[in-house]
Formats: sequence, C-alpha cells, structure tokens
Amino acid sequence: MAGTDVLQRLQERLGYTFGDGSVLTQSMTHTSYGHERFPEKPIAQRNNERLEFLGDAILDVIISDILLETFPGATEGQLSKMRASVVNEKTLAEVAKSISLDQCLRLGRGEIQTAGFEKPSILSSAFEALIAAIYLDGGYGAVYPVVRFLFKEFFNNEMELVAYSADYKTQLQELIQARFKTTPSYCLTATDGPDHAKNFEVEVRMKGEPLARSRGSSKKEAEQNAAKAAVQVLTT
Repeated sequence: MAGTDVLQRLQERLGYTFGDGSVLTQSMTHTSYGHERFPEKPIAQRNNERLEFLGDAILDVIISDILLETFPGATEGQLSKMRASVVNEKTLAEVAKSISLDQCLRLGRGEIQTAGFEKPSILSSAFEALIAAIYLDGGYGAVYPVVRFLFKEFFNNEMELVAYSADYKTQLQELIQARFKTTPSYCLTATDGPDHAKNFEVEVRMKGEPLARSRGSSKKEAEQNAAKAAVQVLTT
C-alpha cells in the first residue's frame, strides 16, 4: 500500500512536487481498492479511471508535440506510427516500472493476491492517471517537462524510436503510388539452406518489371530488404 514516504520518493523521481497530495493518491488508486474501501463514494471518486482517461489524451498531445519537433520531415502516417510505438500499454508499463510506480499502487485484496503490481494493464493505466494528476495539479507547463524527462531515452536514441523507418515496404508503396499510381508486388525467387537456417530471396516488381532483389533469414526480412533496395533505386 502506498504510504507517505513512498509517494514522496515518487515525487522526487518525477522531479515534481504536488500541491494537492489527494490527486496523486487518487491516481494510484485502482478500481479494486476503491470498490473495497470506498463503497459509499460516487463511482467516479473511488478510483483512478477518470484520471486515466484524461492522462491518455495528455500523453498523446505531448508525445505528438515532441515528435513534430524531433522529426520535422516525417509524414502524418509516420508520426502516427511513432506515437503508437511510444504510447502503448507495454511502453507505459515499462516507464511506470522505471519510476517504481508498482510500489505506489493501491490495490484490492484480489489484485494483490494475483500480483496486480506487475500487470502491464494496471501499471500503464496508473501511469496515465499520474500524468493527469500532474496536469490537474500544476497545469500543462508542469506536466510537459515531466513527460519529456520520462521519455527522453526514446528520443535520445532515435534509431529505436523510428523503427518505423525499417518499414521500407510502406515507404516504397507510398513512393510508387505517388509517382506511378500503382503498387509494388513481391515474388519469392529462391529458398535455400537447412530448415533451422533458411535463406529467402525476394524480388520486388512494379507493373511486372523487377525493381530490386534481396535476401533475408525470413520472407518478411527479404521483402523489407528488397523494398529498401528499391527505395534507394527510385530516390537516387
């Protein structure tokens, strides 16, 4: 159960001190705890679900703003994919663990027995609620630097964040559609090697004509490599 000391250490890790500690406490209150402890309260005041709803929207806005700043040449589609790679249950749960949010949660007996402190769904929801709590307590100017700090590793290592850039098939399709009003096709041209270490060769074509050919340890990888080669052919 989250005590005063635990919540104080959380604020230190965030670099933000709440003026109203009650909103922080509510953000850490799972529905199971509220149902057991506060049956007399209106449902909206028992847990962090409303804060979770708000925090989700705030994260989308802030991450979108950072992405626009970091990748001025990215398209709307690319930005959406990058945002989805950051604002999702798995990533939010990881960030929550990095600030020991699991130690701050208030869970009901059933969730405690089933290790609710470790569940990504509970951790990510509590993290979103925390973001909303900071916003309500201090405003946008307070929550923005906290989010930027917590997600800095994603933006410091752009290669990890822009995993979308490895999706050369999408890039190639967008390029060909824009220039030639058609779509590419992929043809498996060769397979070799033992079952545990197969190699695949794929050729990418446009209107039946070959654009590029490449290999990979899976058909999907070979298609991506062929698409990358084709993008280079069309853009150089």
